[in-house]
Amino acid sequence: MKITEIRAAGLKNGTPEGGWSNEIRPDDCVHTLIAVFTDEGVTGWGSVFTNDQLVQGALHVLEPLYTGENPLEPERVSEKLHANTFWMGRGGSITHTISGIDIALWEILGRVTGQPVGRLLGGRYRDRVRPYASILMREPGPLSEHLLSIRAQRFRAFKIGWGPFGRGSTALDEQIVRAAREAVGPESLLMVDAGASDAFWPQDYKWALRTAQMLAQYDVHWFEEPLLPDNLEDYVTLRRSSPVKIAGGEVLTRRQSFTPWLQQRAFDIVQPDVTKVGGISEERRIGWMAEENGVRFIPHGWNTALGLAADLQLASASRSTDMVEYLTGSPFIDDIVCGGWSIDQDGMLAIPDTPGLGIALDLDAVQKHTGVRFEQRA
Repeated sequence: MKITEIRAAGLKNGTPEGGWSNEIRPDDCVHTLIAVFTDEGVTGWGSVFTNDQLVQGALHVLEPLYTGENPLEPERVSEKLHANTFWMGRGGSITHTISGIDIALWEILGRVTGQPVGRLLGGRYRDRVRPYASILMREPGPLSEHLLSIRAQRFRAFKIGWGPFGRGSTALDEQIVRAAREAVGPESLLMVDAGASDAFWPQDYKWALRTAQMLAQYDVHWFEEPLLPDNLEDYVTLRRSSPVKIAGGEVLTRRQSFTPWLQQRAFDIVQPDVTKVGGISEERRIGWMAEENGVRFIPHGWNTALGLAADLQLASASRSTDMVEYLTGSPFIDDIVCGGWSIDQDGMLAIPDTPGLGIALDLDAVQKHTGVRFEQRA
């Protein structure tokens, strides 16, 4: 079997808010779908956390390297792509694009062998996992109403992030967290994401430590991105001093970037994004490294249905990964998948055990959000 073509199409017409200071609009493209075609009619799908124009440019650079390659060898092929392009800049658009290709190759391998990707990664430790609803922060009243509506959908874990938090007063920060805890109830997990990778983040280490102490009073499970994303030394110091767990890592790419953060225990919880770091092949190596250094691996999932599907397979194959991020209210999560997602009475999400990633894309919905018609192949 050989790779004959790779096509990309940007997701638009429904892009959810990101919470950024320069807010994205519904027609902006921040996620791009990848389709890998083969000479035997099997197609694999992946997802890239990058604008479609940048992905198209990256595919042009990568095309001589992947054309004619064996799609049943995802780890080797992806490493070939990385090794031959690292001098253009490790991370960024090319690495993100390789992430989508790698996800698609694992999907092809699973479909050809008749196995779920999690089993191909070494075995399934679990057949369901707890999804946490991931939403943007609002003023206390609207936030409370939103959380109550999501709780009614059977979610039992919630993360609130970005918005006004850390950008106004400390009093407002606490009011937001208090309202969230009251809405989700004492039995639910509650996480807080400051979003310090936002442009021109205004806070520092002392703010982060004071805020962590406040969050502990509301039994917050983890405090995410409380510091500028490159400030390794402050993260190490904060993790040692904070009464709540510290999480981060969504902006890092490739395992080499994660190494010092994990070896120095900058995080309690590391959150690589499979649509950025290099795909499934790279993310499982990061997960192994995290486990070896006593750090919990819980994927970042503010992306698409294909990212969620990959995270579910990674969670099944990771000994200690018992949660995945679920971006609520996004058509790129809920609408482009045939049959959708179902959360059970325990607030858990089943991990598909069918071949590949275990999902099928709704190609009509894909066309609606990309303007491109992909034909379903074997």
